[in-house]
Amino acid sequence: MMTITQMNLPPGAMTVRFSPPLSMNTFQIIFTPTSAAELARMPKELQLQILGDFRGLPQHVIGSELEDFGKLESDGHILHRFRVGDYRVYFERHRLGVLVHRILSRHTLKDFFFRSGIKVGEDQALQENPKFWELIEAAKSSEN
Repeated sequence: MMTITQMNLPPGAMTVRFSPPLSMNTFQIIFTPTSAAELARMPKELQLQILGDFRGLPQHVIGSELEDFGKLESDGHILHRFRVGDYRVYFERHRLGVLVHRILSRHTLKDFFFRSGIKVGEDQALQENPKFWELIEAAKSSEN
């Protein structure tokens, strides 16, 4: 079962709760105001696809070290990348589930790599680029 709520969160934030089997607690996917706004700008069909693809996420996050996802690190901060079609969802573990920081189009990233002259893998390029981390931090600071 999946429920979406916007109660008791910062303005613009949204939480999606998945109720896994009875032996597990409720798993929450928390969208920052920035990622919630990015999701809201997408067509409804795409929103439903992205949320639907999150259904298997609780078992991956709870039962693994997230080796199935891209990993980006900078100054002790770890983000993971979840691919959903042409979009990249950047998230981190949270005590209630996961916290989604950004949802970016793959084409936006390709344009970024092209304009920057970057010729390495997507995760490595983002991990090493301070502009990406500024993008993540800007989303955090807009929550306050």
